[in-house]
Amino acid sequence: MILEFLAPGFEEIEALAPVDILRRAGLEIRTVAITEQGTAVCGSHNIPVTADLTADEALALAETESIDMIILPGGMPGAANLDVSDTVQFFLDKAVAEGAYIASICAAPMIPGKRGLLNGRRATCYPGFEQYLDGADYTGGRVEIDGKFVTACGMGAAVEFGLALTAILKGEQAAETIASAVFAK
Repeated sequence: MILEFLAPGFEEIEALAPVDILRRAGLEIRTVAITEQGTAVCGSHNIPVTADLTADEALALAETESIDMIILPGGMPGAANLDVSDTVQFFLDKAVAEGAYIASICAAPMIPGKRGLLNGRRATCYPGFEQYLDGADYTGGRVEIDGKFVTACGMGAAVEFGLALTAILKGEQAAETIASAVFAK
């Protein structure tokens, strides 16, 4: 199961570009609304998005399905809203326990960073949030992959981030095919 969490104030391109790319690769990714208003979530630029699942529906799926990857988009206050979510904490714990990938972009690497999950790993984030990457080797790069953790610097790297996730889950050839098809290379 691949899940991406959307909280009010998420950065729309950081969230939707990876979803689009992963779906082009034929992967089933579900978006999860971290809100009390059902599946409707409004991004940081007032673009409303309808998520695939409510938080309760995602928690119910977690009882029978394992996690392959969770994705945390940035944007403010979206990343801060994810950071305080009990649902997101549950899925972080489940992902770690199951050895799943944890991917985050822009401000969102602060979420695994503040929990010490990036300790000793190469990581990147939006400038100014590196203070939250406890024990990480901050690189300032566009996309970093270290073990089961993928981090990216921001909106401008959203397609590259999505392609990196595709390469992890579906292989380099699938990522190359999509990159070519969408003129990302």
